[in-house]
Amino acid sequence: MTLFGPDLKTLDIKTSGARIHLVHGGSGPPLLLLHGYPQTHLIWHAVAPELSRHFHLICPDLRGYGDSDKPSGLPDHSNYAKRAMAQDMVEVMQVLGYRHFGVAGHDRGARVTHRLALDHPERVDRACVMDIAPTLHMFRHTDQAFATGYYHWFFLIQPDGLPETMIGKDPAYYLTEKLRRWAAPGASFDPEAVAEYIRCFSQPEAIHASCEDYRAAAGIDLEHDEVDLSRKLECPLLVLWGARGFVHRTYDVLDIWRRYATRVEGRALDCGHFLPEEAPRAVAAEFGRFFG
Repeated sequence: MTLFGPDLKTLDIKTSGARIHLVHGGSGPPLLLLHGYPQTHLIWHAVAPELSRHFHLICPDLRGYGDSDKPSGLPDHSNYAKRAMAQDMVEVMQVLGYRHFGVAGHDRGARVTHRLALDHPERVDRACVMDIAPTLHMFRHTDQAFATGYYHWFFLIQPDGLPETMIGKDPAYYLTEKLRRWAAPGASFDPEAVAEYIRCFSQPEAIHASCEDYRAAAGIDLEHDEVDLSRKLECPLLVLWGARGFVHRTYDVLDIWRRYATRVEGRALDCGHFLPEEAPRAVAAEFGRFFG
């Protein structure tokens, strides 16, 4: 919590599906920031001081992550569908008094952002997705390069507790290796943030929940995406990605997102996968311009 400074306060909000832990504060229009795997709301610690001068920041731990609730997965994994996670966020913002807002998501949080803007277009004024291509597109175009670079997509969905057991043997090693492999060479992370990531991710229920997130992505999320394939996002969409990351090397990111949204802009930043921590000044500048 010290990483955010005294202006952002912690809060727990009970939604219809989970208790969501968050930090929030600042002055201005609401901006919801959603983290990715295997991290927590702390990914925003380096951009929060600047952005909180212009926005009311709401930085939650997604269902299954951080200090939010981590329910056991249902047989169809629907309680970890991006639809369910997006509904959590709608209810969080409603409790805070906001019927519409801006939202930005990184990694898994970007997939929740995509579903949130599809399911609740009246709520989302503007949206930003960071370092992803749409889930359906990635599964439909799986090849050796994708399966190698994103091997965890196929590992984490295995049944019968296999990934939970293997990761649980040394979760700190697994998490820190994820940070090292996906960041640009030479990138560094705040030790306090990493210690918090490890604390939260080392809980067996957190490992299970994160696997359920990926199992949902490979199943029920695809069903939802197939149904909505003819629908495009209506709100303005900012797409950011790391110039030294896998997504940039593999996809024409803007071209793909223009198939899924009507008003798209974006660019690469000089970093790897973890934009908010590797390139916080550039991220803050892009958010200030786009959401401001």
